[in-house]
Amino acid sequence: MTHDGSMSPSTASANDPSAIAPVSAWDRYQPWRRTVEVLAWVILFAVNAIAGTLTTVIDIHRFDLDIPHWAPAVWETSSCVTALALAPLLVWYTRKVPFHIDTWRRALALHLLGSVVWSVAHVVGMVTIRKLVYVGLGESYDFGSWGMNLVYEYLKDVRSYTYMVLWIEGYRLLMRRWQGEASVLTTPDDVPEPAVPERPERFLVRKLGKEFLIAASEVEWLQASSNYVNLHLRGRDYPLRTTMAAIETQLDPARFVRVHRSYMVNLDCVGEIEPLESGDARITMHDGSKIPCSRRYRGALRQERRAA
Repeated sequence: MTHDGSMSPSTASANDPSAIAPVSAWDRYQPWRRTVEVLAWVILFAVNAIAGTLTTVIDIHRFDLDIPHWAPAVWETSSCVTALALAPLLVWYTRKVPFHIDTWRRALALHLLGSVVWSVAHVVGMVTIRKLVYVGLGESYDFGSWGMNLVYEYLKDVRSYTYMVLWIEGYRLLMRRWQGEASVLTTPDDVPEPAVPERPERFLVRKLGKEFLIAASEVEWLQASSNYVNLHLRGRDYPLRTTMAAIETQLDPARFVRVHRSYMVNLDCVGEIEPLESGDARITMHDGSKIPCSRRYRGALRQERRAA
């Protein structure tokens, strides 16, 4: 990134978390993160499928039921495979409908609705798989009364849905704590609040029990993400609990420019602007990151760069 020439090396080191730990455990985890997350889901559902199959087999032998020995494995595997296929949609939905103290009632209502949709999709998917497997084995699968069985399956699925949402949100909370969360450096209690909110010169980053200060001018670009705005600098993102509209009014307009509904850039960190046939543009930052620029903001970006 581009540093302010007036900043001394000692000051930069004091305000730069990455200067203290250039290669942290967080950095080492990033190349493996997607693999670990996918494997965690696969292992979770594989364990559920095995446990469910063994439990059903035990019940069949206990009650001496006339059920083929392969049927429990088909039932449990079809359920878990369908749930695993729906997991990415649930991850996406929890991003769109996050739980926060001020909006938890709305989020709860939307998640109750989401659990119904998820359950119906889960039942339809697993029944389809079972019918296909049964046909392949020369058998016929009968799900029974759809009305009664949908209610029965929902009573089980709503619990699974709840556990998965808690799993997802718990993991995200852990990642935010590990990565570090930013907040605007507040005015001391003994100093009166200004009538007009001042632009923050620094952000406070809390990370695993430690606190760091980062200069606002060092933020390379910002990206809106649900109820957060990620501050990007030196290859790291620090989520700030705010909206893009709110942070836009606080940052220096001579330095930070809105280029997209979800992005702002630091003009000092912009490398190239590539026009696209659609009328939009693609911004290449000094660190190589590609930022979309919509046609709505393209003219303002061009004027600001000339002025700079």
